[in-house]
Amino acid sequence: MERSIVMELLGYFVNALTPLNILMALGGVVLGTVIGALPGLSATMAVAVLVPFTFTMDPATGLIALGAIYTGAIYGGAFAAILVNTPGTPSAIATTFDGFPMAKRGDGSLAVTLATLASVIGGLVGGVFLLLLSPPLAKVALAFGPPEYFWLAIFGLTLISALSVGNTLKGLLGGCVGLMLAMVGVAVVGGDIRFTMGTHMLLGGFDIVSALIGLYCIPVLIDLVATPDPHLKVEQGNRGIRLREAFGIAWSSKFNVLRSSLIGTVIGVLPGAGGSIAGLVSYSEARRSSKHPETFGNGAPDGIIATESANNATVGGGFIPTLVLGIPGTPPDAVILGALLVQGIKIGPTLFTQQGDIVYTFIFGLLIATALMLPAGLLIGRYAYKSIASIPKTLLVPTIAFLTVVGSFAIHSNLHDVQMMLALGVIGWLLNRCGFAPSPIVLGLVLGQIAEQGFVQSYLIGNATGNLTGMFFGRPISLAIVVLAGFTLLYPLVFAKRKEKARKRALDAARNFNDSDGATTLPEADAPKPGFEPFAGVKKLMAQPRDAAGMMLSVLLIIVAVLAFAQTSSMSPMGSVFPSTISVAIIVLSIVLLGLNFLRKPAAKTAGHGAGEESSSRRYALVAVMAIWVAGVPIVGFGCMAVLAFLLLARISCYEAMTRKQILGEAVAGIVIVGGLYLLMAEVLLIRMPRGLLF
Repeated sequence: MERSIVMELLGYFVNALTPLNILMALGGVVLGTVIGALPGLSATMAVAVLVPFTFTMDPATGLIALGAIYTGAIYGGAFAAILVNTPGTPSAIATTFDGFPMAKRGDGSLAVTLATLASVIGGLVGGVFLLLLSPPLAKVALAFGPPEYFWLAIFGLTLISALSVGNTLKGLLGGCVGLMLAMVGVAVVGGDIRFTMGTHMLLGGFDIVSALIGLYCIPVLIDLVATPDPHLKVEQGNRGIRLREAFGIAWSSKFNVLRSSLIGTVIGVLPGAGGSIAGLVSYSEARRSSKHPETFGNGAPDGIIATESANNATVGGGFIPTLVLGIPGTPPDAVILGALLVQGIKIGPTLFTQQGDIVYTFIFGLLIATALMLPAGLLIGRYAYKSIASIPKTLLVPTIAFLTVVGSFAIHSNLHDVQMMLALGVIGWLLNRCGFAPSPIVLGLVLGQIAEQGFVQSYLIGNATGNLTGMFFGRPISLAIVVLAGFTLLYPLVFAKRKEKARKRALDAARNFNDSDGATTLPEADAPKPGFEPFAGVKKLMAQPRDAAGMMLSVLLIIVAVLAFAQTSSMSPMGSVFPSTISVAIIVLSIVLLGLNFLRKPAAKTAGHGAGEESSSRRYALVAVMAIWVAGVPIVGFGCMAVLAFLLLARISCYEAMTRKQILGEAVAGIVIVGGLYLLMAEVLLIRMPRGLLF
């Protein structure tokens, strides 16, 4: 019996190895990687656009092409995260933590290679679980109800808040702000229209991808034009993709790779959880178990390995509920599910027995596409970092600006999304200057609907059964997630002394080694004192200087939260319960942040002029040009405004005297870049580009 099953699986594997299937897998991976690397062009868009082309193909071949595009796009998000500090997809949020710092110090090609290796391994692990354990793992998804999804979303926010080193409270506040932004528009439960300020523009809420582009990319552009310094450090010598070095790092971190892949697979099984939560959970676990946790956030290779292996494992994991239960885990899964139904494939537990030839050929094709991602990704990565690092600012800044505008517009073919992107980007830059990182805000926006739907449904069921507390805290899985979230928040405060002791021992050992000509004896006077100090983290927090900008922002957040809470009185009970709860949370956290700052000592006045070389006028000019660009599109036309803005942004980012010939070459390059990307959007992706009086 077992032998016949093995032989049957081998037959499906051979079916997946046809030249056409391999070509579809390779082409899908390359296309998906390129699309995923461009902020705003999501995997969902690529899969949806290409679905009609698969209807004339054999069902298995068409599904292999769609699956390859999907997995390639998830991997491609790492390129933008590493090279321009902007996640190409939401699942690459945590990749920016260590990927961009590595690129800035000149290790960008190593970071890309590590991301490629981790993505391939994670994708293969997820695919193997999809192949072997689909029905059992699908039952895990069925065990999750509304309370579990709510606490899972909160767990994701506590993880990223705890990862905001020294700013956990600000991280929690940022997450709550993201949740509030997610509530703008029509309520996910109840249908109330909330916080639109009477404008039709906000009826659809804040688009996640537009917010992601704005909060991550616009601040980078604003700071990029402020100094003549290069964007990335150019590597010395021709070190290429540094494959041997990357293999060595990955092998030494093999447990991290496997653990993160398993985390990604299990979280991928949960519909709606996705790669963003998987990446954060695995990143947090890698940091917690690391011998050098202080390196995370400053260019630690283990951070990239954990995130990329986890978010690519969610691809295979996400197909488990899609194929077995008919419950798509992510938007691309939903599109592929629709393609399956159009092909006449019946989704459900009998799929693997009645139409096993199609589904197993597809799974093997997905594994082949994941394996092909290694050579394709390495080939793209070999030139990606070097190309981005060598492009002068006069071309890099306007090109990235054009991608932010066209990427935000392409989502819904709506200029309102571009306006929101730019506004959120400027706000994100200001918040970043006040110590509020963009990641908690973006993640709150990503998880907002999941959190609200789970919270409201749990609240309604708890009220109906008279067991509200038990609904939220009485279920075993919910309680386990709550405990994990609490541990995540308290660990940095309670065990801060342990990290300080470890760091002190290392520094003392190195100092004494030098002072004693190689003797490693540590004097008793310098030895760290034993003992457990549970409030060491709190003492360290209180020792920080007073944060005036944070205090001003806390007052502003209190005012906004009070106004938001007042508006909930006109909403239905279903539409008001979540925003009122989050408003109260923002008020409480802001008051705590204010109180902590009042108890701290004022910051000492500094006589330095570290920021004196930065040009504020260029920052303002960049924002002004982009604002005029967006406002002028409906009047003048998209193409003409893009070329004009490109040339102006090139001048703003230029710090050197240029000849007429160089300026002319720059103008020609701008027209070619804008024209090429315009044609890609309009003719290939069939996006309706806005027209005005001119082109």
